[in-house]
Amino acid sequence: MSEENLPVLVVDSNTERARRFASFVQFLGYSTHSVEGLDDCAAAVDELPAVLAVFVAADAGARVVEPVLKMASARLPGSACFLIAGGAPAGDPPAKFEGRVRGVVSPGASYKELLGRLHEAELFYRHRAGGRGESSLLLYQNLVGSSDDINGVRQLVRQVAGTEASVLITGESGTGKEVVARCIHALSARRDRPFVPINCGAIPAELLESELFGHEKGAFTGAISSRQGRFEIAEGGTLFLDEIGDMPLEMQVKLLRVLQESTFERVGSHKTQQADVRIVAATHRDLEQLVSEGSFRMDLLYRLNVFPIEISPLCERAGDIPLLIDGFVNKLAREQRGVLRLSDCAVASLARYHWPGNVRELFNVLERLSILFPDKLVKWSDLPAKFRSNLELFAEQGDEPVCQVLSSVRSGVIDLPREGIDLKPHLADIERTLMTQALMQSEWVVARAAKLLNLQRTTLVEKMRKFEIQRPEELTAS
Repeated sequence: MSEENLPVLVVDSNTERARRFASFVQFLGYSTHSVEGLDDCAAAVDELPAVLAVFVAADAGARVVEPVLKMASARLPGSACFLIAGGAPAGDPPAKFEGRVRGVVSPGASYKELLGRLHEAELFYRHRAGGRGESSLLLYQNLVGSSDDINGVRQLVRQVAGTEASVLITGESGTGKEVVARCIHALSARRDRPFVPINCGAIPAELLESELFGHEKGAFTGAISSRQGRFEIAEGGTLFLDEIGDMPLEMQVKLLRVLQESTFERVGSHKTQQADVRIVAATHRDLEQLVSEGSFRMDLLYRLNVFPIEISPLCERAGDIPLLIDGFVNKLAREQRGVLRLSDCAVASLARYHWPGNVRELFNVLERLSILFPDKLVKWSDLPAKFRSNLELFAEQGDEPVCQVLSSVRSGVIDLPREGIDLKPHLADIERTLMTQALMQSEWVVARAAKLLNLQRTTLVEKMRKFEIQRPEELTAS
């Protein structure tokens, strides 16, 4: 049985709350099985061939929660478990449940919150059932997105992580090169040893050698004691050389020697030390161009570029932006740095922006919005002016945001404007409008709407998640 057909088990002694929560899950197209206590839960586990996810309500003293989680661990190893908070906002799982609970949802979970958890449960079940375990799940949680580009990066990380090959990660600033490097380390045999980053462009040239290799007492003015370098600190683990393209030529020679011979000396010492370190480097610069200009060594490039991984700028994978927003909003909430809610129009407008600062800029904007609008719905009109492009496509009626497609599309007559259009987001607007119409026509029953659009139910659910389509009642309540 595929994961999209598996039932969701809801365990809650409060019958009315269980029924309401199960109705939310059913609205998203998943079958549910609600039980009230431990005995009923055991009977359901015996009866059901498999379960996608277990949602268990918090209770005083965890008299039900704890045995349910133990039962799920023993008898439903592929099922993700989530805690339904006891009337409080969702947050981190209690310390005693860490490792057994994948997250916490609020009793009146919104469409977006619940769909995110069910999507996570599908990934968890798929990778557990496929014998791929936590490693693939780690990639999906850290390298967020569903575009071909990000899927390709995940595949390359899987292929290289288990080897000892040097990796060169390229891409614009802010695209997440260090995140990729940390994933490589976390999936490698060196995962239990240190991951040590160093920004080669942020350290003055005269200090970089000491930072990398360490120094002995008295080696230079100010060296009042011996000090380990990054190579020693990273022994047995991974050394991440960020912005390697900014490393001075004289340091490139010394780094090349370490890569070739796996040995080095501290500054001021003649004692040779072994270096058991894997090198992962990253740069936003074109190293081949730097080689042609004489500012980067060709032999070092060959040593570093054994396995290249290129990360596309965010503007080339705009479809990943809603997923990234969802992930960052959850991250801010988990870290208690603010609760952020965005309207559909706000998300759609952010997805249209070109993001010169890439993922880093996106996160900074969301963090700023969470401070400016705590516990409020951020509408399109609340966004800074530079994010409010395409004025004719966005309008707000009262408190309910509405994304409007050009009237020419509604009439069925589409004329190309003299100045041209941005086709990709324009088509996305049309797709979103047709999906919303199908949902309204089918009274927001996802399976029936999918049939009207000739789509699989799971495909429509994914597209609803991508375009942040919500039932009108949820928009009003949120």
